[in-house]
Amino acid sequence: MATFKVITGKMSGFLADLGGANYEMEREALESIGAEIVVLDASDEDAFLAQAKDADAIIGRGVRLTPKILAALQKCKVIAGSGVGFDYVDVPAATRAGIVVTNVPDVFIEEVADHAMTLLLGCWRRLITQDRIVREGRWGEGRQELSKHARLQGQTLGFVSFGNIPRLITKRAKAFGLQVIAFDPFIHEHVMQQYEVGVTGSLQELLQASDFVSMHVPLSPGTQAMFTEPHFRAMKPTAIFINTGRGPTVDEKALIKALQEGWIAGAGLDVFEQEPVDTNNPLLKMANVILSAHVASASSRMMPEARRRAGREIASVLQGRRPLSPVNPQVLK
Repeated sequence: MATFKVITGKMSGFLADLGGANYEMEREALESIGAEIVVLDASDEDAFLAQAKDADAIIGRGVRLTPKILAALQKCKVIAGSGVGFDYVDVPAATRAGIVVTNVPDVFIEEVADHAMTLLLGCWRRLITQDRIVREGRWGEGRQELSKHARLQGQTLGFVSFGNIPRLITKRAKAFGLQVIAFDPFIHEHVMQQYEVGVTGSLQELLQASDFVSMHVPLSPGTQAMFTEPHFRAMKPTAIFINTGRGPTVDEKALIKALQEGWIAGAGLDVFEQEPVDTNNPLLKMANVILSAHVASASSRMMPEARRRAGREIASVLQGRRPLSPVNPQVLK
């Protein structure tokens, strides 16, 4: 008989195959402590709760953990996700229930930093437009198009939030001669100074000074659609907006309007308000936008290692040890 019951939501499609549809990556750490993984259908909250209430731990995949579910869990000690984001769980409700929530904030940050830099460079050199010019036999227009724009060196990259990923992007950006500034009221300015990043006193100041604005704010009730029309209006008309963070932190209608009316010059987007993107979304038809399918973190290493990490975090908590990445560490005190 299993020592611990670990539950997770049932998944289908490509998400089920990333890193192992049978949860073999998580099992590497869990089987050694006698933990059994039980996959449940989470489409019906009451039916899910009836089977989940005696769980010792939850793997945060294919399930949305509401206050109702969290309050009813009788034994649960830990909820472990295999990504940076944790918006699938109501963290304050988990904290009230004494359940530690963990995430994986560092396994794939190199990939995201590379992807953000790729979007920045692609947008600045009008890569999509240049590709089309060649394919459509308009060879002479390529140099004419790029001659309208300044060189990259000396331009300013502004980060909205300055966590792990912006810090890695900073190293890449400086190699291209970019000036870097950031706004993050939750990060001490001494940390930014260690990376030789200019500290801005307000978001407005950052937007007015930046040639590129890179969004990295985590999603929470307080950051839902926090970047709105006034923010885009404050940006330079030559500026490019980059988002590899969370799509819902941006008012997408305001972004579309900003691009259509020329408040900003372009955008590089890996994340969206609705995913997959609706086929009628105007962003899909814009030549000044480069899009990718929420893949910034993807690599052959990313998902298997992230899922192994989630298993190890659960094993640590169930054995009375401190996890590496608690989202609500106050539960552990």
